[in-house]
Amino acid sequence: MWIAHLNRLPTRSKLQSWGMQVSSDCCICASNVETRDHLLFTCSFSMEIWRMIHRRLSLPPPLFRNWESLLDWIRLSSASSPSTLRKIAAQATIYAIWKQRNNILHNLQAVPPSVIFKEIDREIINTTIARRHCKNFKKLFYLWVR
Repeated sequence: MWIAHLNRLPTRSKLQSWGMQVSSDCCICASNVETRDHLLFTCSFSMEIWRMIHRRLSLPPPLFRNWESLLDWIRLSSASSPSTLRKIAAQATIYAIWKQRNNILHNLQAVPPSVIFKEIDREIINTTIARRHCKNFKKLFYLWVR
């Protein structure tokens, strides 16, 4: 996640800026330039995954357009989605989107957002169960699976 935070993910636009001869089109939607913010937030594929995350947290649809808006969202806290749960969900989602991007790029295998969400769901469940004895994690599992 820190590589994404520093905007150092090797997206296609970044690879082009380094002088590589590659298409700058997003490998998932092929409709925009593949930048960190497009890939993780404004690509139709990513937007669908974030909608599922927000639905699970009983929150209104996301308004992410860039990294800063994600950080603002993570800092917020509510009864249904404490900041710690948002951090876990954001990390799992970013990793899953990046992994799917690489799966399409290197293996030519597209997986629907619903399948990716199931992987994210399992990751969040595992993370919250493994830490259920820690003070900040006691209720997170129940908030996620309700």
